[in-house]
Amino acid sequence: MTEPETAGYLRGYARILADVSATGRRLTRKELDERRTLGERAAEAGHSLRDLVRLHLADTRTSWPDGTRAGAVDGVLAAVEQAVDAFAEGYQRAQHLAVRQEESLRREFIDDLLYGRCDLGRLAERAERFGLVLSRAHAVAVAEGPEAYDDTVPVTRRVETALLTRFGDRRILLTTKNGRLICVAPGDQEEVLAYFAGQAHAATDGTRVAIGRPQPGPGGVVHSYEEALSTLELAGRLDLREPVVRAADLLVYPVLLRDRQAMADLVVSALGPLRDARGGAEPLLETLEVYFASGCTAAEAARRLALSVRALTYRLERIHQLTGSNPADPMHRYTLQTAVIGARFLRWPAEEI
Repeated sequence: MTEPETAGYLRGYARILADVSATGRRLTRKELDERRTLGERAAEAGHSLRDLVRLHLADTRTSWPDGTRAGAVDGVLAAVEQAVDAFAEGYQRAQHLAVRQEESLRREFIDDLLYGRCDLGRLAERAERFGLVLSRAHAVAVAEGPEAYDDTVPVTRRVETALLTRFGDRRILLTTKNGRLICVAPGDQEEVLAYFAGQAHAATDGTRVAIGRPQPGPGGVVHSYEEALSTLELAGRLDLREPVVRAADLLVYPVLLRDRQAMADLVVSALGPLRDARGGAEPLLETLEVYFASGCTAAEAARRLALSVRALTYRLERIHQLTGSNPADPMHRYTLQTAVIGARFLRWPAEEI
């Protein structure tokens, strides 16, 4: 710090010490308020509190009142303690206020970024402050766990620390919104979102992560975010078992499910007769789902269902008898598989459609 700054932050300090040495009094409320104000100004100017405390101690030594009586030494030291404590209090108060203001600005920016509620040009300018260059493409990953995420929970801090340790300054934004953990990264850095997904899943058992596709321009973040949210909902409705799902891998599902009524009609028409089976439709519906997921390989499907191949074959034959469609016949397979997807999305047969 320069000499003028030194004089500014120690204004009146030597006078206080001299007066205390002569009278033995304590600092007045006005003097303490002045010390706090000086501490606030020092914090706002960006100076180090450690340097400022050292500055006070050095000035205490050089400004120690001449002729201080032995009995007055404790009083002067008490005054030093009061003055430095008040200065530090003001400094910390200013810092806490700055942190709250920064958090408020950051939260406002994140809301605008994820909802696209303000002018894109202005949003791009504000983004630079938080390390994002919105002229580039960005992709967003959204993690949803058994418990809500917020900025203060240990899981959030643990994932953030892991990302910073691994990637450093890669223009990554980690935040929370509506109980979910969100990571925004440049669209050409897929490894960042993959690592985020792994860390989020490992940090909390039961977490599912959806990754949106890279989208260009200032509005790209909100588009990728909305896509990730839709993918997360879709994965939940379809009861997908994968902990990490990518929007790019599920693009066919929104197309299939766009016409809800048409899909409901297909489910009822193609799978409705399964309700007449012993035990209801659910066991046979699960059989179809696993059979298709196994590449229509009976042995693998039987293994996944903990059945014998003979028992699985019997179930497939029963499905053929009830619906008139043979799961092993390529001509019937597409209709049945599409109907199974629709049933999971519409939560049939547990819910009426």
